[in-house]
Amino acid sequence: MGENVNPWVTRPPLEEAPDQDPTVPDDAPATTGPQSPQGGVPLPSDDDRLPRRRVSGTAHVWFLGVHGGAGESTLAGLVPDARPAGHAWPEVATPPGHAPARVVLVARTHASGLRSAQLAATEWASGSASGIELIGLVLVADAPGKLPRPLKDMAKVIKGGVPRTWSIPWIESWRLDEPVDVQRSPKSVRSMIADLDALSH
Repeated sequence: MGENVNPWVTRPPLEEAPDQDPTVPDDAPATTGPQSPQGGVPLPSDDDRLPRRRVSGTAHVWFLGVHGGAGESTLAGLVPDARPAGHAWPEVATPPGHAPARVVLVARTHASGLRSAQLAATEWASGSASGIELIGLVLVADAPGKLPRPLKDMAKVIKGGVPRTWSIPWIESWRLDEPVDVQRSPKSVRSMIADLDALSH
């Protein structure tokens, strides 16, 4: 800085922003948590880990319900080229060096569902879920209305441990097993679909 520049009065020139990762589309949703496993995260016990399942074929996105009734099949039916993972980390039968399976965790927002989501996120963060690219987590409302404070606080903690999170409100027609219609779905559902489409490109 020159001698005539007072750093307490004059602002230094702003540094140029670093170049954006060319592999990430401009319209892709921003990440709000870690994008890869972190060292030092303990692996959950055997009983708390999700199973692994060999799958055939490919998918742009695998929806992995971390517990029964999470909604993985419903969401997979909404997103083009998506498949349900059957409540297990998908092991895609592809040659070494190919892209990992791109996974979105799915959980309901009741206490049991959130605990299952936390365990799955911890398992991924520990680095034990090899061959997996975790895209994020979808939290599907387990009841109409706002979350009670304890569940809201728990969800906030879990959101900080995954790359990104989408929240889906209570949808009565899903409960009644009516045909799923993207155009009649809430904005949050359509936004999630658009985000995943952007990420897949």
